[in-house]
Amino acid sequence: MDVNGTVAEGFEPVREAFAGNFAALGDRGAAVTVYRDGRKVVDLWGGTRDVDGTEPWQRGTAQIVRSATKGVAAAVLLLLAQRGHLGLDAPVGEYWPEYKARGKEHTRVRHLLAHRAGVPVLDRPLTPAEAADLDLAAAAVAAQTPVWEPGTEQGYHAQTYSWLTGELVRRVTGRTIGRWIADEIARPLDLDLWVGLPEAAAGRVGRVAQVEALSTPGGLKTRPKRAVSEAYADPESLTRRAFAAITPMPDENDPAYRAAVLPASNGIATADGLARFYAALIGEVDGVRLFTPETVAAARAEQSAGPDRVLVVNTRFGLGYMLHGGASPLLSPGSFGHPGRGGALGFADPESGIAFGYVTNGFRTSVTADARAQALVRAVRTTVDA
Repeated sequence: MDVNGTVAEGFEPVREAFAGNFAALGDRGAAVTVYRDGRKVVDLWGGTRDVDGTEPWQRGTAQIVRSATKGVAAAVLLLLAQRGHLGLDAPVGEYWPEYKARGKEHTRVRHLLAHRAGVPVLDRPLTPAEAADLDLAAAAVAAQTPVWEPGTEQGYHAQTYSWLTGELVRRVTGRTIGRWIADEIARPLDLDLWVGLPEAAAGRVGRVAQVEALSTPGGLKTRPKRAVSEAYADPESLTRRAFAAITPMPDENDPAYRAAVLPASNGIATADGLARFYAALIGEVDGVRLFTPETVAAARAEQSAGPDRVLVVNTRFGLGYMLHGGASPLLSPGSFGHPGRGGALGFADPESGIAFGYVTNGFRTSVTADARAQALVRAVRTTVDA
């Protein structure tokens, strides 16, 4: 396998780990980018752009990153709070009156961000077409009775996070969250990153698919494997129902799905777009910085920790970001970011100045920690610790 791209002096272990992902961990097509203190130090890609194709992955090939999109969505709400347009402790119903129905009147904005809102499921799942209808989907989540009293427990809002965050942004700004990301984040930073893929960029995106499981999967080791597997097997469990809030499962290669604005699950990015985004959260990138130091501190301040009622593992969340822990190992205890189910990962580590992005076209069964991404994170750690 030819590995293309460059690494700065001292970051050679990342190239070795990236090549190893193809040789030993079955990667078909992937890219990894790392920034340090706003400067790109790793930019690698290899394999094929389509998981089942032969055309080589090029510089600038983009892929769907699934739940890694959630970290971008969280940034929108935090930036609105930073600019004084949104209160993190304000009731959601202050901006979205219909949301106050069925016992949700005390839900705070921070509860949405930290997966404590109590609405990880829908009593009637939405079809892919319904999920893309912003008015219909917002009405469905607003009418949902919470599974627990908002703010009292935590459980991963795998799909409903799209409509919780997206509708709140629409009520506050008058723009879809995808439009806001394009205008206020992607354009100033020149990011290859979209939530709602424009037709003009469609030709840059590879085809994705589920690929065979690894013999030694990464992540999800904090509870007995049986408990996790049983939760995913039981159609009545919160786990299955949360991931099935869109039913049937969308075709992630369908242009209509890619064009939809679903900030929980269908963001599309290059590895550079993901890493550059996180680099701008913690410092300047070509003169642009997104978060103030105070917002960085808020983003990674622990909001939820312990048993997750949906993922059936112990998780740690800040305001919209997974924090370093057993279920989702990042670079160090101060890191914050978000994985995408089965592969993608983006995060920032303010103490070292590292920002990381990994995208792939072959999805595994891992949920919060993919072995290929973790091999790259370990390699980055050796360079930082050297």
